[in-house]
Amino acid sequence: MLSETLTLLAGLALLVGGAELLVRGASRLAIAAGVSPLVIGLTVVAYGTSAPEMAVSLLATVHGQPDVAVGNVVGSNIFNVLVILGISALIAPLAVSAQLVRLDVPVMVVVSVLLLPIARDGDISPLEGGLMLLALVVYTVYIVRQGRRETAQGPVVERPGRRGIVIDIGRVLIGLTLLVVGSRLLVEAAITIARDLGVSELVIGLTLVAAGTSLPELATSVLAAIRGERDIAVGNVVGSNIFNIIAILGVSALAGQGEVTISAAALRFDIPVMIGVALLCLPIFFAHRRISRLAGALFVSYYGCYATYLILAAAQHDALPAFSNVMLLFVLPGTIAGVLFSAFRGLQQPR
Repeated sequence: MLSETLTLLAGLALLVGGAELLVRGASRLAIAAGVSPLVIGLTVVAYGTSAPEMAVSLLATVHGQPDVAVGNVVGSNIFNVLVILGISALIAPLAVSAQLVRLDVPVMVVVSVLLLPIARDGDISPLEGGLMLLALVVYTVYIVRQGRRETAQGPVVERPGRRGIVIDIGRVLIGLTLLVVGSRLLVEAAITIARDLGVSELVIGLTLVAAGTSLPELATSVLAAIRGERDIAVGNVVGSNIFNIIAILGVSALAGQGEVTISAAALRFDIPVMIGVALLCLPIFFAHRRISRLAGALFVSYYGCYATYLILAAAQHDALPAFSNVMLLFVLPGTIAGVLFSAFRGLQQPR
């Protein structure tokens, strides 16, 4: 137990250190590249912190485990919004930039919604995977060009020299490496400790393993919120969710022995939940242009409800029907009414 505890602490330290290097290097690279920190958060940081999801899904596809590949992407996207944005907002309310409201959040919602008709026949074909990757290239090129154009119209900022750029690139690469290694150590140690404490394999799989690949995003966004780099904190989550769907599932469809199979359970429950979580962002982001601590607490509590449902459903617990009824009859309608009312109040306030 002592060695696992030390490993867990080492993994946590690597996560914190990697996130620190990544946020510092990324924010300085934004200046050097003539783009905003938001664009760097949406691309370099978001795509880099999604490396664990890419590795897990790609290996799962190659080894004939498409449910793992799809579940990893869908579960990570739900975790990203509800837990990462939730915890980051609890630390410091997050301002949402006009670009996120105008472009990136709608793109996240659109790709989430489109996954359902793409997968409705039970798979993602190599052709569909190729089109998804092409969409990622178009989106990335557009936001980088748009970011450079907007930065050029702003005040002139002194950019670092060539040596400084090389150092910042090194910070980003080392930070990403530490995040991946730290998340792996942390998850493996946590699983061992949980087993030693008598926690079931089911609970371990639905919680520790499912959230493990999102630890780099969590560490990066939380640290960015603490450091005041709130565009990176929010952009990291939005960009990661876009990347997870159109890049990871796209590559998986191209790398497998054919199409990526989508289970009926994912189509019936998990993908709709992911879409619902993405849609939840729209009224909050559009009306208030910020994620308040109250919204953050709401996000985290919803993930608790989602995880509870998964555990009860997997265990076929007697409490599942009652829990489902409470969620459908009270929590869901109350949430919709509360969000719509809050959005209406927000739209009435002067900008």
